[in-house]
Amino acid sequence: SGFSLGTLATNEDRKLVKKLLDAVGVSVEVPENLLNAVTGLSGSGPAYVFQFIEALSDGGVRAGLPRQVATMLAAQTVKGAAEMVLNTGKHPGELKDGVTSPGGTTIAGVEALEKGGFRASTISAVTAATKRSMQLGGVPDEEISNRYGL
Repeated sequence: SGFSLGTLATNEDRKLVKKLLDAVGVSVEVPENLLNAVTGLSGSGPAYVFQFIEALSDGGVRAGLPRQVATMLAAQTVKGAAEMVLNTGKHPGELKDGVTSPGGTTIAGVEALEKGGFRASTISAVTAATKRSMQLGGVPDEEISNRYGL
């Protein structure tokens, strides 16, 4: 969860908010103008990940795996990869490169994702959700475009 403190908030308020939010996950303090970006990324992000898991599962089914097995493997793959990012502190690109052999299966799959616009579509999803969060908060479209480039 992302949070931002008001101008009258104290350091004790910060500690309390962090403690409450950390009880249900991880919290980060961000400037108030970035809360919409937090919404676009982590607020809407679970839906993107669910779609990715579903797509991985569909790929497994297409390759011959039973649906239940494909979904379990897809979810565990995402869980394991996320844990590696969180536990190693390494950039995701470095971790990707570490499991991608020259001429191997993984680079073939990565190429297929890139040809399909995976990275650009994901970036667009986050920015579209961020923009919609701003709109729902009453920020005029002209300001969203001019000030934030969205």
